[in-house]
Amino acid sequence: MPDTMTPEQRHRCMSNIGSKNTKPEMIVRRWLWRQGFRYRLNVKRLPGTPDIVIPKLSTVIFVNGCFWHAHQGCDKYRVPSTNVSFWEEKFKRNRERDARNYNSLHKMGWYVLVVWECQLDKSHRHDTLIALSRRLSQIFLSTHNVKVYTQSSEELPLAAEP
Repeated sequence: MPDTMTPEQRHRCMSNIGSKNTKPEMIVRRWLWRQGFRYRLNVKRLPGTPDIVIPKLSTVIFVNGCFWHAHQGCDKYRVPSTNVSFWEEKFKRNRERDARNYNSLHKMGWYVLVVWECQLDKSHRHDTLIALSRRLSQIFLSTHNVKVYTQSSEELPLAAEP
């Protein structure tokens, strides 16, 4: 279907897209709160102004939109058909900026987690949020010098006889 928007309409539309309190970010924030994780939002003193900061775990979480952050291999990311060179350069700069911010945060001692918008689609949401909780739990255990014991599910002892 041909694009029916004028350049001015498209500009107005794109410039109204917010970067805070997005639907994917709210999904992650509600989940974290229900799981007992407490956090700060959009801490400007940290590189990249992370969406979610969990100071007690030295962890930052970026909830990235697949389009704006050029999520490779994702259906939600595609270069618009008009003004292609502008968009390709913009996406390249965004990826480079993200990499710089992530590296700076790592050097400062922060764990950096990225949740992609497509990972929060209804079909993947639960698994993504469970994986996020597990990763945060691993970070907690490693930062508090807790010895972790691992066993496969077949090796677990029976709690009661059948």
